[in-house]
Amino acid sequence: MMDVYQEAVNYLETEHVPVVVEAEADVLEEDVFQEEAVSCYLSPFRSESLEFPDTPTSCSPEEMLERRLVVLKGILESEEVYLRELEALLMPMKALRASAGTSQPVLSSRQVQTVFYQVPELRDLHQSFYSGLKARLSMHCQTESSTGEERETSHTGFELLVGDLFLKMVNQIGLYGGFIGNYEEAVEVVRKCTQSDPRFRTLAQSMMSNNNGSDKTRTTYTFEALLYKPLDRVTKTTLVLRDVLKTTPVEHGDYSSLQEALRLSRSFLSGVNESSQSKREVTLSHGMRRQLMRDGFVVDVSEGERSLRHLFLYTDLLLCTRFKHASRGKQDQYRFCWYLPLAGLKLRWVAEQERSDAQIRVHTMRAKMYFLRQQIQQQKAKGSKAMAAMAARHKKKLEQMELMLITYCPVYRLDLHSPSGKSHSFLLSSLYELEEWREAIHKLTTDNIETVPPDLLTLTCACGKLRMTQQPPLHSSNPVEDEESLCGTLTVAIHSACGLQQPACVYVCVEVDGNAFYEKQTQTRSSVHSLNPHWDQELSLQVDGAQNLRVLCVSQSDGQDDTVLGKASVTLDSKTLNKRWRRQTLHLGQVEVTLSLKYSHHPLDPPSSMAQQQQPVFCVPIGTAAQQEGVLVPHVVRCCVEEVERRGMNEVGIYRISGTTSDIGVLKTAFNSNLREAVTRLRSAEVNAVSGVLKLYFRELPEPLIPTELFQSLAKTLDIQDINDRLVSMLSLLQSCPDPNRHTFLYILHHLQRVSEKQDINKMSLMNLATVFGPSLIRPPVVGLGHDGPTVDISQEVVVQVQVVYSYLQCNNLPEAETALQHDTDAEDETTHV
Repeated sequence: MMDVYQEAVNYLETEHVPVVVEAEADVLEEDVFQEEAVSCYLSPFRSESLEFPDTPTSCSPEEMLERRLVVLKGILESEEVYLRELEALLMPMKALRASAGTSQPVLSSRQVQTVFYQVPELRDLHQSFYSGLKARLSMHCQTESSTGEERETSHTGFELLVGDLFLKMVNQIGLYGGFIGNYEEAVEVVRKCTQSDPRFRTLAQSMMSNNNGSDKTRTTYTFEALLYKPLDRVTKTTLVLRDVLKTTPVEHGDYSSLQEALRLSRSFLSGVNESSQSKREVTLSHGMRRQLMRDGFVVDVSEGERSLRHLFLYTDLLLCTRFKHASRGKQDQYRFCWYLPLAGLKLRWVAEQERSDAQIRVHTMRAKMYFLRQQIQQQKAKGSKAMAAMAARHKKKLEQMELMLITYCPVYRLDLHSPSGKSHSFLLSSLYELEEWREAIHKLTTDNIETVPPDLLTLTCACGKLRMTQQPPLHSSNPVEDEESLCGTLTVAIHSACGLQQPACVYVCVEVDGNAFYEKQTQTRSSVHSLNPHWDQELSLQVDGAQNLRVLCVSQSDGQDDTVLGKASVTLDSKTLNKRWRRQTLHLGQVEVTLSLKYSHHPLDPPSSMAQQQQPVFCVPIGTAAQQEGVLVPHVVRCCVEEVERRGMNEVGIYRISGTTSDIGVLKTAFNSNLREAVTRLRSAEVNAVSGVLKLYFRELPEPLIPTELFQSLAKTLDIQDINDRLVSMLSLLQSCPDPNRHTFLYILHHLQRVSEKQDINKMSLMNLATVFGPSLIRPPVVGLGHDGPTVDISQEVVVQVQVVYSYLQCNNLPEAETALQHDTDAEDETTHV
């Protein structure tokens, strides 16, 4: 067997890294993966000997930090080589996947999935680690060169913090567990296909990896050799961490993070053999092994109270456990809560309504967390040991508050119903993550796998070894903020969607990650029933540390559960996003969503301790309402018009017959407080109440839609006998109106023309519609309020109002109305396929 430790020593010596060789056996680990191994199951590691290393005291902190820098640079170079090897392994995946759908596939879809299982995830994991480490080292070298004269008094090595990068990577080391469990099967597929298919044999024996990024210097690998690379890599994780920790002074800010990373790495490696053995011993009725497919932290509500739980999805069952974090040097423990077999399991998700008292508590907690983080930053800046200790205590408190927020914030509930009558539910804050869980569970339930009754004690105890998610997702645990993350205001303009298989009412949900001080999710109103929904709605989010944007398209049906039609995740790059709009088309499966993004970097104000209330739209100048919503035609107008056109075009006396005052009042209150709730109420409201709330909106505008200063000029145009000349003059006057007024007026005119096309059924001619809307849309100036011109006889005012609107409605070439602001961009549209 290959001595992994000796290989690591040899490697570090070639990189001129001083290595202290210890005589004790605690530095030895067996390389259980032989290059020609028949089985992927691990031999037991000598985990009991892998204690945390003591930091050598024979050299000064400055010398240790110099060695540490050399070690880190060596790790960076090693990561670069490993990434090139993973890229070489993944190179043929796309072609093989495309071939799987043809009549003569090289590999079947299942074989492709087996061969490349978890490899893309491992590549992404190490790419993130490599990018972060490279950025930190580059910035450190620049700082060190610019402060060379000051190094006599302080060493910049204490400012180089990388422990969070190692801890983040080790927290996801469970990905290797899935790869290891699948390795034997993957190698078997490669070997069989190499023997049976000349096309695959040619590919498998000539895999290329560029050295130093150059096409001229390449290394040739076999497919099987590249598959072995991750196994070789994961066994060295503990050794690498030991070397970094040995060269890190105890007082360094990285020391505790590296200790924790080493503990987690040791725990994982020592448990790989046990977990693999566990998988081998449990065989299901279809010959499949019970394997862990997914795990993560959720909020369990099965007992009537919210509790943070660790959920494990196996091949044939769902296991809910209570996680108990162990003290340093001991194993984390899990306690059984409940389990459900996947066979016949029914799923249903709903969005719960937050209670007002819960909203107040959440917003108060967010405000406290914001100020607590400010205190931590100020204490760290002072640099004294007392302040550092206080900052550590405050950080612990911040983490506890974030855990409470994770527990009490979630509103998306996934209900699980078993044929046996047992039911459980859990909550998540992210609809995107909930949909990932739903998809993963649903895929396994459709496989109709019979469940072998589990040994619950053994299965629960194995969770600590099998888990892929080590800790709850606490953003406050990150000691260093990523400089590429966003901090400011992110605005997303949702334009339209296409590719729906059937007409539906659809809304778009937008989520961001980052600190939990602000709302991380928002959504559009529900569209009208259509194959090609349009929103042109701007959504703004205050972001702090955001790196990813998640977009979901959701179908909404009366009396049925909402259905996620597709989802996508987009990386937010602070270097490419700016104050100018950037237009993109996202492919969410079969659905395409067109949106625009812009970002403004600025210091964030403290979050409000109260939930932000929507600004009212009734009795507000139309320009103000349009500006608040970032549109040209207010949503209340568009929503009512769309609803009338959906189900009121054949209603006799539409707009002439009004709905009940109470129904109209309920809709008005909803539009003033919650647009989404208002749209939901519109769907079920009596159609005459919908038309009534639209008329009420125009009547209650503080200033009429057509400014009063145009009333006299429009009245004079009625004296023009030639209808064409009159319309030219009237359209010219219309151009002087503010944009929101003009486009809203044109929008209503086009709508009323469409209503009149059905006058044989609804009995509403152009004149009837002008009679209803004229007094609301056009009003004479009020005498004594700055009006000095001639007045119109009051008996003639209504005639003018009706005739002006009637004349506009007679125009066959009205300009088209624009409902949204133009989102100009510098570059061409981008398309993201997901």
